[in-house]
Amino acid sequence: MSSYDLVLRGGTLVLPWGTEQADVGVRAGRIAAIGDLRRAHAAEEIDCQGLHVLPGLIDSHVHLREPGDPKVETIETGTKAAVLGGLAAVFDMPNTAPSITSREQIDWKRDFIRGRAWCDMGFYVGALKTNIPSLAELEAQPNVCAIKVFAGSSTGDLLIEDDESLERVMRSGRRRICYHSEDEYRLQARKPNYTSGMPHRMHAEWRDVETAFLGTRRLMALARKTGRPAHILHVSTAEELEYLKDFRDVGSVEVLLNHLTQTDEAYERLGAYAVMNPPIRDKRHLEAAWAAVRDGTVDTVGSDHAPHSRANKEKPWPDCAAGLTGVQTIVPLMLDHVSAGRLPLTRLVDLMCAGPARIYGVVGKGRLAAGYDGDFTVVDMKRSRTIEESWIVSPCGWTPFAGHRCTGWPVMTIVRGHVVMREDEVQDGPLGAPVRFAA
Repeated sequence: MSSYDLVLRGGTLVLPWGTEQADVGVRAGRIAAIGDLRRAHAAEEIDCQGLHVLPGLIDSHVHLREPGDPKVETIETGTKAAVLGGLAAVFDMPNTAPSITSREQIDWKRDFIRGRAWCDMGFYVGALKTNIPSLAELEAQPNVCAIKVFAGSSTGDLLIEDDESLERVMRSGRRRICYHSEDEYRLQARKPNYTSGMPHRMHAEWRDVETAFLGTRRLMALARKTGRPAHILHVSTAEELEYLKDFRDVGSVEVLLNHLTQTDEAYERLGAYAVMNPPIRDKRHLEAAWAAVRDGTVDTVGSDHAPHSRANKEKPWPDCAAGLTGVQTIVPLMLDHVSAGRLPLTRLVDLMCAGPARIYGVVGKGRLAAGYDGDFTVVDMKRSRTIEESWIVSPCGWTPFAGHRCTGWPVMTIVRGHVVMREDEVQDGPLGAPVRFAA
């Protein structure tokens, strides 16, 4: 008789080839068997009848702000939010205080998360003009998911805006680089047109379609010139999505949950709690994002979880902080989109499991298959629940989606065979470890 540490019984599994009702057995933190395991012995058994068992979902774009301001977010609180929201892994951005830009800082962060992170973590390294010669070495360090380049200014001190420096970045190393794509020269040239106290909807006018599209055109030209693959983060315009279809040899696409869920009406309703970079745009761009999800243009969906204090959010525009929380709410909202018929559950798994695994070279995560990590997001597609700010565990304490009623909800998060969240309660302690990547 086979023996397992954990068996999930009778759930509807979302497998690479479709859905199937079956059992899953986990041994030593990895999937050991999928099929009929009724005769097997297990130290722990969980009845998943009526539930869907997904591979552990990955949010490949979060800002956990540590080192930084613990009153806003920490690795412990941000990853607790992640597992409460159904995520088994997150990839953390480098624009902290100080930024993560050296081997010593990567080593520090790898050690620091142990005993603090509730889910597994990958680490971005920030590109500076001064560390370009070291980028090839830095991207090959264990647990580094990618180099992150801010080609347009956002939160933090990382910025590489000129073509000469961007080309040098692309010629240092070989792995896919991730880009914040807005044209810095256009941003700065237009900035004097906007003064303190103007309406929040002006954010989308200042950081307009051409600012994003021009940045992406420049990056794709350099990617094609150097042959270096580029992952354009938070693509927000119909123009970019259409353009990027002709660059699949060197380009891949992330779209944010926000750009699939919100339109510019949010500025009147939420004020600064709708301000993010690149901005939320009108319905034409939202519809283009969904079309790109359906036709396969989009490779990954992330939250761009970027918490700020209420005090910094509530300053007059454009002095208010740009960035929205999302790591705890992305899964319920994406499940709600599934329930509304905007995408099938298999496509959601592709965007938040197989897609990140493919784009970043994740080892052992991203699918339900023998030998892969025992990571699972277990969801109840019939459960209906309203997102409430009292549920949010990030210290900043707010979400732009408060009051949104979702159909479909994560009920369990399992990381390497350990149940870390069950029915809104975190279990045991923080067991998160660094994610492995194929360097």
